[in-house]
Amino acid sequence: MTRRTDWADHEYTSPGAPRGTGTGGDSGSAGGGDEAYGTGGDYGSDGAYGAGPPGTRRRRGFGEPSGEDGGSASSSRAEQEEPPADPVERARAICLRLLTGTPRTRKQLADALRKREIPDDVAAEVLSRFEEVGLINDSAFADAWVESRHHGRGLARRALAQELRTKGVESALVDEAVGRLDAEQEEETARELVARRLRSTGGLDRDKRIRRLAGMLARKGYPEGMALRVVRRALEEEGEDTEFLEAGDF
Repeated sequence: MTRRTDWADHEYTSPGAPRGTGTGGDSGSAGGGDEAYGTGGDYGSDGAYGAGPPGTRRRRGFGEPSGEDGGSASSSRAEQEEPPADPVERARAICLRLLTGTPRTRKQLADALRKREIPDDVAAEVLSRFEEVGLINDSAFADAWVESRHHGRGLARRALAQELRTKGVESALVDEAVGRLDAEQEEETARELVARRLRSTGGLDRDKRIRRLAGMLARKGYPEGMALRVVRRALEEEGEDTEFLEAGDF
Protein backbone atom coordinates (compact mmCIF):
# COMPACT_ATOMS: atom_id res chain seq x y z
CA MET A 1 0.00 0.00 0.00
CA THR A 2 1.95 2.97 -1.24
CA ARG A 3 -0.80 5.34 -2.28
CA ARG A 4 -2.04 7.81 0.26
CA THR A 5 -5.79 8.30 0.31
CA ASP A 6 -7.87 10.93 2.04
CA TRP A 7 -10.50 8.98 3.88
CA ALA A 8 -13.09 11.54 2.82
CA ASP A 9 -12.69 10.16 -0.71
CA HIS A 10 -12.74 6.53 0.37
CA GLU A 11 -15.86 4.45 0.91
CA TYR A 12 -16.12 1.09 2.56
CA THR A 13 -18.36 -1.02 0.37
CA SER A 14 -19.60 -4.56 0.32
CA PRO A 15 -22.52 -6.03 -1.63
CA GLY A 16 -25.68 -4.68 -0.07
CA ALA A 17 -23.83 -3.22 2.90
CA PRO A 18 -24.48 0.22 4.40
CA ARG A 19 -22.19 2.85 2.94
CA GLY A 20 -20.76 6.00 4.43
CA THR A 21 -17.93 8.44 4.18
CA GLY A 22 -15.86 10.27 6.72
CA THR A 23 -13.12 12.80 7.03
CA GLY A 24 -9.54 11.83 7.78
CA GLY A 25 -8.07 13.72 10.71
CA ASP A 26 -4.56 14.40 11.84
CA SER A 27 -2.65 11.44 13.17
CA GLY A 28 -3.02 10.55 16.83
CA SER A 29 -2.72 7.77 19.34
CA ALA A 30 -4.42 4.46 18.85
CA GLY A 31 -8.09 4.12 19.64
CA GLY A 32 -11.40 3.05 18.19
CA GLY A 33 -13.44 5.03 15.63
CA ASP A 34 -17.42 5.14 14.04
CA GLU A 35 -19.62 8.03 13.27
CA ALA A 36 -17.90 8.34 9.93
CA TYR A 37 -15.11 6.31 8.41
CA GLY A 38 -12.50 8.89 9.35
CA THR A 39 -11.84 11.27 12.18
CA GLY A 40 -11.24 14.93 12.76
CA GLY A 41 -9.15 16.49 15.51
CA ASP A 42 -5.73 17.67 16.54
CA TYR A 43 -2.76 16.47 18.50
CA GLY A 44 -2.61 17.35 22.15
CA SER A 45 0.57 18.53 23.81
CA ASP A 46 1.66 14.95 24.45
CA GLY A 47 0.92 13.75 20.93
CA ALA A 48 -2.31 11.97 21.79
CA TYR A 49 -5.18 12.43 19.46
CA GLY A 50 -7.94 14.48 21.02
CA ALA A 51 -10.73 16.87 20.36
CA GLY A 52 -10.60 19.74 17.91
CA PRO A 53 -10.73 23.42 18.87
CA PRO A 54 -12.24 24.33 22.27
CA GLY A 55 -15.99 24.03 22.30
CA THR A 56 -16.12 21.35 19.61
CA ARG A 57 -17.04 17.73 20.11
CA ARG A 58 -14.58 15.07 18.99
CA ARG A 59 -15.99 13.03 16.13
CA ARG A 60 -15.88 9.29 16.30
CA GLY A 61 -13.91 7.53 13.61
CA PHE A 62 -14.11 4.21 11.80
CA GLY A 63 -15.73 1.43 13.83
CA GLU A 64 -15.89 3.21 17.20
CA PRO A 65 -18.99 2.30 19.21
CA SER A 66 -21.07 5.25 20.28
CA GLY A 67 -22.78 3.40 23.12
CA GLU A 68 -22.03 0.67 25.59
CA ASP A 69 -22.73 -2.11 23.10
CA GLY A 70 -21.60 -0.27 19.97
CA GLY A 71 -25.04 0.97 18.95
CA SER A 72 -25.97 4.56 18.14
CA ALA A 73 -28.24 6.78 20.20
CA SER A 74 -31.01 6.23 17.68
CA SER A 75 -30.50 2.47 18.09
CA SER A 76 -31.01 2.80 21.83
CA ARG A 77 -34.24 4.71 21.32
CA ALA A 78 -35.44 2.18 18.79
CA GLU A 79 -34.80 -0.67 21.20
CA GLN A 80 -37.22 0.85 23.68
CA GLU A 81 -39.99 -0.05 21.27
CA GLU A 82 -41.65 -3.45 21.36
CA PRO A 83 -39.05 -5.99 20.08
CA PRO A 84 -40.04 -8.73 17.61
CA ALA A 85 -41.22 -11.89 19.34
CA ASP A 86 -39.37 -14.21 16.94
CA PRO A 87 -35.72 -14.45 18.11
CA VAL A 88 -34.49 -14.67 14.51
CA GLU A 89 -36.33 -11.49 13.56
CA ARG A 90 -35.12 -9.82 16.73
CA ALA A 91 -31.52 -10.78 15.96
CA ARG A 92 -31.86 -9.48 12.41
CA ALA A 93 -33.29 -6.19 13.64
CA ILE A 94 -30.48 -5.74 16.15
CA CYS A 95 -27.80 -6.40 13.55
CA LEU A 96 -29.36 -4.07 11.01
CA ARG A 97 -29.56 -1.27 13.56
CA LEU A 98 -25.92 -1.72 14.56
CA LEU A 99 -24.79 -1.83 10.93
CA THR A 100 -26.57 1.39 10.07
CA GLY A 101 -23.90 4.00 9.47
CA THR A 102 -20.83 1.84 10.10
CA PRO A 103 -19.54 -1.64 9.28
CA ARG A 104 -18.92 -4.11 12.11
CA THR A 105 -17.07 -7.37 12.43
CA ARG A 106 -18.88 -10.63 12.98
CA LYS A 107 -17.52 -10.81 16.53
CA GLN A 108 -18.75 -7.32 17.38
CA LEU A 109 -22.26 -8.26 16.28
CA ALA A 110 -22.08 -11.65 17.99
CA ASP A 111 -21.12 -9.94 21.26
CA ALA A 112 -24.05 -7.52 20.90
CA LEU A 113 -26.49 -10.39 20.29
CA ARG A 114 -25.14 -12.33 23.26
CA LYS A 115 -25.55 -9.28 25.46
CA ARG A 116 -29.20 -9.12 24.43
CA GLU A 117 -29.62 -12.82 25.27
CA ILE A 118 -30.12 -14.01 21.71
CA PRO A 119 -29.56 -17.81 21.67
CA ASP A 120 -26.17 -18.76 20.21
CA ASP A 121 -27.66 -20.96 17.50
CA VAL A 122 -29.98 -18.17 16.37
CA ALA A 123 -27.13 -15.67 16.38
CA ALA A 124 -24.93 -17.99 14.32
CA GLU A 125 -27.71 -18.49 11.77
CA VAL A 126 -28.39 -14.77 11.36
CA LEU A 127 -24.73 -13.78 11.24
CA SER A 128 -23.94 -16.43 8.62
CA ARG A 129 -26.80 -15.16 6.48
CA PHE A 130 -25.52 -11.60 6.80
CA GLU A 131 -22.10 -12.79 5.66
CA GLU A 132 -23.64 -14.52 2.64
CA VAL A 133 -25.29 -11.32 1.42
CA GLY A 134 -22.24 -9.15 2.19
CA LEU A 135 -23.59 -7.18 5.15
CA ILE A 136 -20.76 -8.64 7.23
CA ASN A 137 -17.36 -8.78 5.56
CA ASP A 138 -14.44 -8.99 7.96
CA SER A 139 -11.90 -8.93 5.13
CA ALA A 140 -13.24 -5.65 3.73
CA PHE A 141 -13.54 -4.29 7.26
CA ALA A 142 -9.87 -5.03 7.93
CA ASP A 143 -8.74 -3.42 4.66
CA ALA A 144 -10.77 -0.28 5.34
CA TRP A 145 -9.58 -0.13 8.95
CA VAL A 146 -5.92 -0.22 7.91
CA GLU A 147 -6.46 2.43 5.26
CA SER A 148 -8.37 4.72 7.61
CA ARG A 149 -6.29 4.33 10.74
CA HIS A 150 -2.90 4.51 9.06
CA HIS A 151 -3.59 7.56 6.93
CA GLY A 152 -5.97 9.15 9.45
CA ARG A 153 -4.03 8.55 12.68
CA GLY A 154 -0.61 7.40 11.55
CA LEU A 155 -0.75 3.99 13.22
CA ALA A 156 1.91 1.45 12.27
CA ARG A 157 1.31 -2.14 11.25
CA ARG A 158 1.84 -3.54 14.74
CA ALA A 159 -0.77 -1.25 16.31
CA LEU A 160 -3.21 -1.84 13.46
CA ALA A 161 -2.91 -5.61 13.80
CA GLN A 162 -3.54 -5.39 17.54
CA GLU A 163 -6.66 -3.28 17.04
CA LEU A 164 -8.09 -5.64 14.44
CA ARG A 165 -7.50 -8.67 16.63
CA THR A 166 -9.33 -7.03 19.52
CA LYS A 167 -12.30 -6.63 17.18
CA GLY A 168 -12.31 -10.36 16.47
CA VAL A 169 -10.87 -10.33 12.95
CA GLU A 170 -9.18 -13.64 12.15
CA SER A 171 -5.39 -13.63 12.17
CA ALA A 172 -5.14 -14.57 8.48
CA LEU A 173 -7.32 -11.61 7.49
CA VAL A 174 -5.38 -9.31 9.81
CA ASP A 175 -2.06 -10.36 8.29
CA GLU A 176 -3.42 -9.91 4.78
CA ALA A 177 -4.78 -6.42 5.45
CA VAL A 178 -1.75 -5.18 7.37
CA GLY A 179 0.57 -6.72 4.78
CA ARG A 180 -0.74 -4.29 2.17
CA LEU A 181 0.94 -1.50 4.12
CA ASP A 182 4.57 -1.76 3.04
CA ALA A 183 7.61 -0.73 5.10
CA GLU A 184 8.37 2.22 2.82
CA GLN A 185 4.95 3.78 3.36
CA GLU A 186 5.12 3.06 7.08
CA GLU A 187 8.46 4.84 7.42
CA GLU A 188 7.25 7.78 5.33
CA THR A 189 4.32 8.20 7.70
CA ALA A 190 6.66 7.99 10.70
CA ARG A 191 8.76 10.81 9.24
CA GLU A 192 5.67 12.94 8.74
CA LEU A 193 4.61 12.36 12.35
CA VAL A 194 8.04 13.37 13.67
CA ALA A 195 8.20 16.43 11.42
CA ARG A 196 4.79 17.51 12.71
CA ARG A 197 5.91 17.21 16.34
CA LEU A 198 9.47 18.48 15.95
CA ARG A 199 8.72 22.18 16.26
CA SER A 200 6.73 21.71 19.47
CA THR A 201 9.76 20.07 21.10
CA GLY A 202 12.16 22.88 20.14
CA GLY A 203 12.27 24.37 23.64
CA LEU A 204 13.19 21.07 25.32
CA ASP A 205 16.66 19.72 25.96
CA ARG A 206 18.00 17.09 23.60
CA ASP A 207 17.22 14.03 25.71
CA LYS A 208 13.65 15.12 26.36
CA ARG A 209 13.12 15.73 22.65
CA ILE A 210 14.33 12.25 21.86
CA ARG A 211 12.08 10.67 24.48
CA ARG A 212 9.09 12.71 23.36
CA LEU A 213 9.50 11.88 19.66
CA ALA A 214 10.45 8.25 20.17
CA GLY A 215 7.64 7.74 22.67
CA MET A 216 5.10 9.11 20.22
CA LEU A 217 6.24 6.65 17.55
CA ALA A 218 6.32 3.76 20.02
CA ARG A 219 2.71 4.42 21.08
CA LYS A 220 1.69 4.19 17.45
CA GLY A 221 3.36 0.82 17.04
CA TYR A 222 6.52 1.73 15.16
CA PRO A 223 9.47 -0.63 15.72
CA GLU A 224 12.50 0.65 17.61
CA GLY A 225 14.89 0.44 14.67
CA MET A 226 12.66 2.48 12.41
CA ALA A 227 11.98 5.02 15.16
CA LEU A 228 15.71 5.44 15.68
CA ARG A 229 16.34 6.11 11.99
CA VAL A 230 13.48 8.58 11.73
CA VAL A 231 14.34 10.54 14.89
CA ARG A 232 18.03 10.62 14.01
CA ARG A 233 17.34 11.93 10.53
CA ALA A 234 14.97 14.62 11.81
CA LEU A 235 17.45 15.83 14.42
CA GLU A 236 20.33 15.81 11.94
CA GLU A 237 18.35 18.05 9.63
CA GLU A 238 18.09 20.50 12.54
CA GLY A 239 21.85 20.36 13.09
CA GLU A 240 21.75 18.16 16.20
CA ASP A 241 24.59 15.73 16.94
CA THR A 242 23.08 12.23 16.69
CA GLU A 243 26.22 10.10 16.94
CA PHE A 244 25.22 9.24 20.49
CA LEU A 245 21.95 7.63 19.38
CA GLU A 246 22.03 3.86 19.56
CA ALA A 247 19.40 1.14 19.53
CA GLY A 248 17.98 0.80 23.03
CA ASP A 249 18.23 4.52 23.82
CA PHE A 250 14.47 4.74 23.59
